[in-house]
Amino acid sequence: MTMALTRRGFAGGLAGLAGLAGATGWAAPTVFPTGTTIFDPGRTWSGFTVVSTLDTPAVLVIDMNGRTVKRWDGFNVSAGGPARVLPGGVLVAPQGAFARHQESTALVAVDFAGKELWRFDHAEQIEPESGRQWSARQHHDWQLASLPAGYYSPAATPALGGRTLLLTHTSRRDPGIAATLLEDDRLIEVGADGEIGWQWIAGEHIGSLGYGERARAAIARLGTRDGYDWMHTNSATYVGPNKWFDAGDERFHPDNVIVSSRQSSVIAIAARDGSIAWQLGPDFSATPQMAKIGQVIGQHHVHMIPRGLPGAGNVLIFDNGGASGYGDPSPISPLGNSLYQRANSRVLEIDPVTLELIWSYSAPNFYSTNISSAQRLPNGNTLVTEGAPGRIFEVTADKDVVWEFMNPPGEVGRRSNAVYRAYRIPYAWLPQVAPPGEVPIVPPAPGTFHVPGTPD
Repeated sequence: MTMALTRRGFAGGLAGLAGLAGATGWAAPTVFPTGTTIFDPGRTWSGFTVVSTLDTPAVLVIDMNGRTVKRWDGFNVSAGGPARVLPGGVLVAPQGAFARHQESTALVAVDFAGKELWRFDHAEQIEPESGRQWSARQHHDWQLASLPAGYYSPAATPALGGRTLLLTHTSRRDPGIAATLLEDDRLIEVGADGEIGWQWIAGEHIGSLGYGERARAAIARLGTRDGYDWMHTNSATYVGPNKWFDAGDERFHPDNVIVSSRQSSVIAIAARDGSIAWQLGPDFSATPQMAKIGQVIGQHHVHMIPRGLPGAGNVLIFDNGGASGYGDPSPISPLGNSLYQRANSRVLEIDPVTLELIWSYSAPNFYSTNISSAQRLPNGNTLVTEGAPGRIFEVTADKDVVWEFMNPPGEVGRRSNAVYRAYRIPYAWLPQVAPPGEVPIVPPAPGTFHVPGTPD
C-alpha cells in the first residue's frame, strides 16, 4: 500500500483522520509527519519563528527545521492572544486568565531567563470567585507603538518603555445594543508611566460601523445573556508610518488603530478622536470595489504592512471563511448570526485607497475556521498561520510553499495542536541562541510515500 501525499497533504488529511485522532485523544496528526515538512533555504526568509500555541501554557521559539530552541513557561495565549519576542531575547506575552471572558489578567515582559521587566494589570476590576481583583482584561491582541503591526520590519526598532496598545474588555450596559450586560471591546493606550491615556469603546460607535436595521435587530436579539461579546474584536494594530499619510490622507494617521470584528465581518480604522476614519464591510457587495474583493468572513489579524517591507501601506488580512455576519434568520443560523458563509480561507493584500486586490492566496483544503494570521517578510514572502489545524507556512509571491511546519500535539492531556499566531524574527533578535544549521527538507512526491510494515 502507498499513501499519496501532496505538498499540502501532510496537513490536509486531518479531516479524513478524524476518527483516528479521536481514538488517541489528540485533535492532531497521527499518521503523517509533524514538525517541518518543507524547507527550501534558498527561497525562504530564514530566522526563528515565535509560536503562540493555543493549548499549551508556554511560548515556543523554533528554528527553520522545527527544533525548539527556546521555551518560556507560564504564559497563556489562549486567553490574551499573541506572544512576541523583541530584540535581545525579551518576551512580551499575556499571563494569567479570566477564562469566562477569554481574557488575560496581565500583559508581561520578561528577559531571556524569565526575569520580569514590565507588567500591566490595572485596566478594570473583575469579580472571579475569589473576590474582586484588578486585571488587564486584555484579549486577542496588543501592540507596542515602536512595533506598530507587531512584527519585524527593517524600518522599526522595537523596545519597551513607550506607548502600549491593549485590546481589552469592559463591562457596560447599552440598551441601544442589547438588553443584557455587554463585554464590550475597549482599546486602551498605556503610557510609559503605566497610566491609561487614550481609550476607545466599540459600542459607543455602533451607529458609525455600517450595521443596517436588520443587523442591529439581530445583534439585539442575540444578546440574551450577561457577558454578551457582541462585536468580538480579534485584532487591533496601530496603522503605523505609511505613504498614504505622508501624502496627506489623514485617515491613515500612524496613531490610528485598525480593528477587526470576527462576529460581524467589519474592518475599521478608529481615529484618535473616536470617529471611524475608514471601513470595509460588513457587506462587501455594497460597493463595486468591495464586490471585486469578495465577501470577507470572520477575518483575523488585519493590519497595514509596515514601512520597510514589500507591499508597505497595503492592508493584509487573514480571511478565515466559515460563517459570520449579523442578519435575518437563515438556514445557516436560526438566530440570525452567520449571514455569510464560505468553507475555505484566503489571505488578502488590499490597497486601502483604491480597494484594489493586490495579491491573494488560497488553495484546496486551506481553511482555518478561527484564529490565524499573516506576516509579510522582507523578501516578499508571506508567513501564514493556518491556526486551527496547527499549520504554519511560508509562501512566495508566486504562491509556492517554501517552508511548512505542522505543530505537533501539545502537553500530555491536552487535545489541540492549534496555533493562535506565529511570527518570524531575525536570528539576531535572539542573541542567546546561536544561528542553527539549516537542512533542506523536500517532501516525498505524491504516490511514493510508503507506510513501513505494509505491503507495496
